[in-house]
Amino acid sequence: MELDLLPEDCIAHVLSCTSPQDACRAALTSPLMKDVANSDFIWNAFLPSDYQEIISRSTSPVSFKSKKELFMKLTSPLLIDGGTKTISLDKVTGKKCYMLCARELHITWSGNSLYWSWKHLLQSRFAEVSELVMVCWLELSAKMNTRMLSENTFYGAFLVVKFADRAFGLDQLPSEVLIEVGNSRYEGTICLCHSKSSDRIRERSDGWMEIEIGFFHTDDAEKHVKISLKEVKGVHLKGGLIVEGIEVRPM
Repeated sequence: MELDLLPEDCIAHVLSCTSPQDACRAALTSPLMKDVANSDFIWNAFLPSDYQEIISRSTSPVSFKSKKELFMKLTSPLLIDGGTKTISLDKVTGKKCYMLCARELHITWSGNSLYWSWKHLLQSRFAEVSELVMVCWLELSAKMNTRMLSENTFYGAFLVVKFADRAFGLDQLPSEVLIEVGNSRYEGTICLCHSKSSDRIRERSDGWMEIEIGFFHTDDAEKHVKISLKEVKGVHLKGGLIVEGIEVRPM
């Protein structure tokens, strides 16, 4: 049976149970399907339930004429909380992506300019990034609440960085990574090998590099998430890592 032979409210109900990608595809099939697939009823179902709170935290006004337009705007990172975080929606699934800037991370000795330097880079969406000057003890972490993420979703966590031309000592020993969500833990290691190929270090479309820290799963319960990376076993000096922040996104 052709879907567009059904009553409009039935079509709308069916499409609201699919995905943003499916709705966009359906809109191409007929004029009737286009009207239904572009309706506020459909796109309201794809927006997160707390979308009004999200846009209220934006650093700049968010104007929109339809729920579809709002959804499309939110697929690009939205600066929130005074420009210290971004939130966006995955174009295909509508799941939340979330990023904390370097100032929102706990970085050991980041308050001492002998070890870390805070600066503005035009390539960054945030006001400041942090460049590692020189330390032997590298440790940074982020904390967030699953309330800011989508429920029942498999997430990846990534450290977003650049490597300065002077970078040194970062890949002599692997860095330890840890993700804790409630009582569950993910542990592993990663090599900060900026000069070597690695399937866990990739270039992003925004010009930054991302280092895969690990993965975790959210359920329907509110929990705290802690994400950390450290290399504290070596006594050698290391420097030249430029940190923009930590991003989590659905996989």
